[in-house]
Amino acid sequence: MNDRTILAAMSGGVDSAVTALLLEREGCTIMGGTLLLRDGGEIEAEEARISADKLGIAHHIFDLRDEFVSQVIRPFIEAYEAGKTPNPCILCNRTIKFGLLLERAKALGCDGIATGHYIRREISPAGRILLRCAADASKDQSYVLYSLSQDQLSHCCFPLGELSKAEVRALAEEAGFSNARKRDSQDICFIPDGDYAGYLERAHGGPYPGGEFRTKDGRVLGQHRGLIRYTVGQRKGLGLALPAPLYVCEKRIADNSVILSDNASLFSRTLTANNINFIPFDRIEQPLRVMAKVRYAQAAQWATVEQIEPDRIRVTFDEAQRAIAPGQSVVLYDGDYVVGGGIIE
Repeated sequence: MNDRTILAAMSGGVDSAVTALLLEREGCTIMGGTLLLRDGGEIEAEEARISADKLGIAHHIFDLRDEFVSQVIRPFIEAYEAGKTPNPCILCNRTIKFGLLLERAKALGCDGIATGHYIRREISPAGRILLRCAADASKDQSYVLYSLSQDQLSHCCFPLGELSKAEVRALAEEAGFSNARKRDSQDICFIPDGDYAGYLERAHGGPYPGGEFRTKDGRVLGQHRGLIRYTVGQRKGLGLALPAPLYVCEKRIADNSVILSDNASLFSRTLTANNINFIPFDRIEQPLRVMAKVRYAQAAQWATVEQIEPDRIRVTFDEAQRAIAPGQSVVLYDGDYVVGGGIIE
């Protein structure tokens, strides 16, 4: 009999409902907890309550809208305004889901939390907690969880790590959950329509100032509509009539210009990153061979990583990578185990 008391993070979706179901079947004492992070989130909270009622477990709603704005949305906006391309899910996981939610769980007397992330958790012979990619590679979420600390990992579990999405939906249907066929969310939760520029302009109170498209040698090609509308590697949507394809290769805050180049100029073998975190160890003592990815959907590529300062690493890829974007994360792997990562400078 499992005597743990676990708070299952329930978002209203099928993954979190099945997470609670599986833990209950293990014999854990389960509570459901839903984060209210934005206006309108009450709909998902009600869907989560329905699932909790189906399981016969207590359901708690934690209103963290103010904290979500200060700890996730505001840094997201500031990073975009600084010419970067941030991933807010990584920050949310570290500060909100495995930070503030874990604090709330402990205050309720829980031993830890469980989430519906597709990833596996293991304990090494030395007692270090490790993260391993999900058995279903198509659903693996290791990229957005590399920044979790050992303390956070010691108080969480991931029941879906060995399952496929089809298996999860089958379990939900068997249990009679009304959300068994609910569509997965594909966008950032606070920008459900995917219109980043529109969201940023509304938060800003109007359009950002336009400026010049330029080549690397300073030749002016036309006018852009605000730096926040462009990302490194972008070709479409520039609004320019060009004799040959050009791509965004840099956003210069100093003079509010967008630099365009040919595709070949987008490739680079080396990057540096800060805000680093490692899972199997605390620091890298010597150059380490890893697989690395610089965006969520990318296949990991062979590279060598060195720790060059207490909070900085240098990653050198065997083969040049396209459109490495400042603000995104580089995540490192040893096979299917997560080594760690950092924010690309």
